[in-house]
Amino acid sequence: MLELHLIGRRSARDEGTDNLVCLQCYGLTEATVIVTMDDLPLLQHDNDGTVESNESSPTVGRLVPSTEARIVDVESGESLPPNRVGELWIRGPSVMQGYLRCEEPTAAALVVADGGGRWLRTGDLCFVDFHGFVHVVDRIKELIKYRAYQVAPAELEDVLASHPDIQDVAVAPYPDEEAGEIPVACVVRKPGSSKLQAQDIISFVQSKVAPYKKVRKVVFVDSIARSPSGKILRAQLKSFVRTCEMHGEAELRCANRV
Repeated sequence: MLELHLIGRRSARDEGTDNLVCLQCYGLTEATVIVTMDDLPLLQHDNDGTVESNESSPTVGRLVPSTEARIVDVESGESLPPNRVGELWIRGPSVMQGYLRCEEPTAAALVVADGGGRWLRTGDLCFVDFHGFVHVVDRIKELIKYRAYQVAPAELEDVLASHPDIQDVAVAPYPDEEAGEIPVACVVRKPGSSKLQAQDIISFVQSKVAPYKKVRKVVFVDSIARSPSGKILRAQLKSFVRTCEMHGEAELRCANRV
């Protein structure tokens, strides 16, 4: 999945000002990059003519022309209604024919449904609201398998990032004999917030999410491993968390804090 931030051009009347509009779009290489575009970030009209703000739930926009999409249940493969989270499938003239000389990956990525026509499985968990705007939740491969549930790390990271004493955060799975995996928060405290404890963080998240989604353990770190573009290096994070050991009921500790 590729998320792009596009800067709108200045119009003649805005020349010499800082009136620039930032838009978002979503795409991937297999679909020739762009699939959606947030083309109406300022005015979103409901059927009754009123203007609705979409700022409370960030969106990557609506489908570009000639592109179709569906949201599919990860387990059953059934299409889902608006505001239900599932895998985003797309099809259209810009979608690839397949991977060159790679039959198995092609068969896994392109599936036939609805009596014909191939859909591209993006591997992204998304939902589409009633206005047709697409919202990206997380990557399927990053889901934490807690008992019979699937927990998206990005959702918990958004909640944790709103804590006033947290500077940076990432969520990773930790092996658990009973549950399979549990969500663990790797937290960088803000300067001057040394009194922030693991139980404080767990209680903060617990008040904002469903019971099965809550963070079960916390490990305090000096930094979060990220790429130059700011993307969390999740494979490195998972390896790091697995080296941690229990320290009390709510906290994990590791020899290294990176």
